Amino acid sequence: MKERAGRSDDNSQSSQMEQLVVRSQGHWRQRVLLYVVVSIAALGGLLFGYDTAVISGAMLFLRVQFMLNAWMQEVTVSIALLGAAIGALGGGKLSDRLGRRRTLLITASMFTVGALCTSQVTSWPMFLTLRLLVGMSIGATASVVPVYISEIAPSRLRGMLVNFNQLAITIGIASAYWVDLAFASAHMSWAPMYAVTSIAGLLLLLGMFFALESPRWLASKGRWSDTALVLERLFHPEEAAQEWKAIRRSFNQQPAQASWRALFQPGLRMALLVAVGLAIFQQVIGINTVIYYSPTIFEYAGFASASSAILAASIVGVVNVLTTIIAGMLIDRIGRRPLLIGGTACMVLALSALGIIFKLGAQHAGYLILIVLLIYIIAFALSLGPVFWLMCAELFPTHLRSTGASIATFANWSANLLISITFLTLINLIGKSFTFWLYGLMGVIAIIFCFTLVPETRRKSLEQIELYWQNGRHWEEIEETEPVTSMAHLTPFSDA
Repeated sequence: MKERAGRSDDNSQSSQMEQLVVRSQGHWRQRVLLYVVVSIAALGGLLFGYDTAVISGAMLFLRVQFMLNAWMQEVTVSIALLGAAIGALGGGKLSDRLGRRRTLLITASMFTVGALCTSQVTSWPMFLTLRLLVGMSIGATASVVPVYISEIAPSRLRGMLVNFNQLAITIGIASAYWVDLAFASAHMSWAPMYAVTSIAGLLLLLGMFFALESPRWLASKGRWSDTALVLERLFHPEEAAQEWKAIRRSFNQQPAQASWRALFQPGLRMALLVAVGLAIFQQVIGINTVIYYSPTIFEYAGFASASSAILAASIVGVVNVLTTIIAGMLIDRIGRRPLLIGGTACMVLALSALGIIFKLGAQHAGYLILIVLLIYIIAFALSLGPVFWLMCAELFPTHLRSTGASIATFANWSANLLISITFLTLINLIGKSFTFWLYGLMGVIAIIFCFTLVPETRRKSLEQIELYWQNGRHWEEIEETEPVTSMAHLTPFSDA
């Protein structure tokens, strides 16, 4: 009898081990699929970063070919930003109607064709027209990608996964610098720089054909069976069931129809204020003067040739990428608020130092300016860079998330436009030192804003964040009425 019992125990343990192996293999496949889908969506950040940064090196050739003065250069840099602001507002409505996946397919197609056409133009007005259209696709993409990733990511990984978008942006920026350098060194002017841009759009277009739709968008359309299928493909059973119940609870409490005016109701009004505030402060602290005009800044500092100025900018781009990778590892461990406040404080110090260097005379301080700009970029890549895009995608309830993110993205691109179109004008009016000190002052105000109003959303589900605003900015745990271990016993709502 003892031998039989022993064999029975052995068989039971063997069966349990086999089940454990099967489950772990299934979990591994689901996790790989989740990362693949997120990486495909993040290609939207790649085209965003490359296209907005490629102008920095191209401008050194555009201003010669089209005989651009300072004002015309500002317009050339900023016209795509105007299009992006317009596209950001349209992207939210389009993604609510057609879905996140279909919207990204449309914007990727528009971007790819527009980039190829841009590389063929021979007149400045036509260049501006195409840049405006391409900018619209960038703005729509920038508003949809963080929302899409946040809606398919588990709460414990949301910060890291949404940071894939910011990482892709920085890779795009760095790639643009190095492509600019390659073509500048080969004396091939600006046209091939823009032709290469279409590669990122094509990759996003092909990738989204195989991507999954957001489960929360599917739920918003009453497609509960499809919602369950997506959750089962992306998460292991316990995690999928938790997400399912949270989504159902959230939709039970939401109105059937939602208007953007709902964002101005008590509670959500503060969420909109925080998102828009972060959007504006990310730009008015001057980051894109460095991204768009860094070769020009290095020319001010004594770098003699276009190639050497672009090389210095390329180093800045690489450091931006590496620091963003570090930010992805920290954002779910340290939290949003410490990174925001600490990183912005370092940016203020770097801008102050930059102003002092130009005040004392920067003609022979090129390498010192490079070091200060690297510190500035590192601080940005750890703080306002990734945290804004993450929080604008997680602060709003599901039925208003795309609309809220669109408004915040519109504010971001509008502030970007304002800073970009006034940089050279400010340099001429008040000088380089006071221009950088002005950006530093904006950073001080940003620190006060973050310390006072921005909540810590680390390890909070999207539904918990929604309750935070409803409860007057107080955290409340979502209580489970029953243990949830799998999707098997959950009956979906009937599909529409």
